[in-house]
Amino acid sequence: MIEARLKSGLWVRGLMRLAETKGHSAMRLRRGDEDAGAVLIVLTDREGRLALLREAALGAGWERIALEDTQALDTYIERQTRYDPDLWVLELTLEDVTSPIEAELPGRTS
Repeated sequence: MIEARLKSGLWVRGLMRLAETKGHSAMRLRRGDEDAGAVLIVLTDREGRLALLREAALGAGWERIALEDTQALDTYIERQTRYDPDLWVLELTLEDVTSPIEAELPGRTS
């Protein structure tokens, strides 16, 4: 049986709106394909710390990836873009990047 999945563009806009309603700043860094493409979420805070969320396998929520600096982030995104040219990249600015925001963000499957 095929699971229903939201189109990437609609899902991204929903994620951004949800983050903004929770008081976070949300920005789209890279626009992918409107219908398809994975989504990465860069997490930053005012202390300059970074983390990255990517879709977990089989739509099982989010997987957090720790990053040391912006160079590591840029390298990771570049590598993922070569693998998936339809990739979307969002950035959320939080009070504290270590807070588990992924628990509040819905997955793509219904």
